[in-house]
Amino acid sequence: MKRGKVLGGNMAAAGLPNALKGKLHGKSISMAAGLPKAVLEVLFGYLDLQDLRSCSLVCKKWYEYLNDENNDVWRMHCVHRLAEQVIKSDILCNVPTWKSRLRAFYYAWNPNDCSKNVYVKSDGFSFHRNPVAQSTDSVRGKIGFHAGRHAWEIWWEGPLGTVAVVGIATKDAPVHCHGYVALLGSDNNSWGWNLVDNHLIHNGNSHGNYPLLNNAPKYQVGERIRIILDCEDNTLAFERNHEFLGVAFRGLPDTRLFPAVSAVYGNTEVSMVYLGPPLDG
Repeated sequence: MKRGKVLGGNMAAAGLPNALKGKLHGKSISMAAGLPKAVLEVLFGYLDLQDLRSCSLVCKKWYEYLNDENNDVWRMHCVHRLAEQVIKSDILCNVPTWKSRLRAFYYAWNPNDCSKNVYVKSDGFSFHRNPVAQSTDSVRGKIGFHAGRHAWEIWWEGPLGTVAVVGIATKDAPVHCHGYVALLGSDNNSWGWNLVDNHLIHNGNSHGNYPLLNNAPKYQVGERIRIILDCEDNTLAFERNHEFLGVAFRGLPDTRLFPAVSAVYGNTEVSMVYLGPPLDG
């Protein structure tokens, strides 16, 4: 639905005097604002996200209604697009609203941007690595970031193997290589934290231990790692168990960066949920 249609037709094409155009425009806005919520729920339920974004610009009432992230419009969009088992499971336990859950789905793993030895499961939030010997495999998220601040959670739902790396990558980073290596962080297009030995990796080199703690605990399967990308300060940081572990990488490039992981263990599964801007404090 185009915005002109929402406002009552293409008045510019009607050849009307400017004064009359303004009156008709104002009347259309008034009519739109007067629609009851029950009608808006039905109307908005048929629209895609781009159309809903346009509708939020029509009038204050529509903006306020669509800005309510827990209303029935966002709930129904979740019901239609998210697998039932996802809605009922704890995958989205840290995503509180219907709209943010829908957003997380659109930011999840990209089935078209991963190794041939990986497939994204039907829930959209988890991928499965097939048991292929002497192979390291990676996957990226659907949407990359080049502005703002962003946070997402990643967790392993199976063994890590000898190498298990979480971090970020550009579109130019490889998604597959031979052997068992830290693929994420192997070149200048990716930055990663190896959860097995607690080393930071970039451009094929180790950048020291992380976090900077004596006898830092190793990752436990099922534990959620929160990743924080700040495109304003060009930094990448991590949290574990709601504890901020410090900035891991500084001086990131001003290019689009995608959530990414690389894995080596056969039949292991890794899940990701986008959370939105991180909460300070």
